[in-house]
Amino acid sequence: MPDAAHPAPMNERRKFRREGEERRRQDLIDATLDSVAEHGLEGASLRAIALRAGVTAGLIRHYFPGKEELLQEAYAALMGRMTEQAKAALLVENAAPRQRLAAFVTANLNAPIIDARVFSLWATFIGRAGADPSLARAHREGYLGFRNEVEVVVAEVLAAEQRKPDESELRRHAIAINAIIDGLWIEGCLAAEMFSPGELAVIGVKAIEAELGLAPERGKDK
Repeated sequence: MPDAAHPAPMNERRKFRREGEERRRQDLIDATLDSVAEHGLEGASLRAIALRAGVTAGLIRHYFPGKEELLQEAYAALMGRMTEQAKAALLVENAAPRQRLAAFVTANLNAPIIDARVFSLWATFIGRAGADPSLARAHREGYLGFRNEVEVVVAEVLAAEQRKPDESELRRHAIAINAIIDGLWIEGCLAAEMFSPGELAVIGVKAIEAELGLAPERGKDK
């Protein structure tokens, strides 16, 4: 262990500092999301966020120029985490492209992505995006990032079906699939008690397979 006589190498100290800086930024983003969930965008002041994070408002300004930038980062983080959680479902060993697509859709239509608090946060941010260019930009980037992931999965599925879609076809499929997932996600977040476990995922997978023109797999309900 490094001590006064044997200090840590400079590159290790820099790495530790970078990791500490990033951890503090993430803590502030988490505190912002918690504050927005509890108080709304207007009530989530820098002072309220600082109190929740256990820091001073001045320290927040060391990481973010102001509240608007912090809100933008928080919304981008919320969208990014949802996409990353869905992408994790793609890491299925030895899975066929169609199975990976089903896993991706299923992940998007189950907890923790289907969650009343996540929906409330999303709705709060999106409600202001029309009047806030920074939030509109964060939303657009999050949407396009998710849509790009969908295009990659769809391209793999269609390639396995011996189909060679061009960029415009992939784009159309990705837009439609995003809309299907979004619609079912909203219903699941708002009224989860109306659906049986896994019901929305099954509906989503079948609707997306129909969008792609995939024939029902043998041994599965039509």
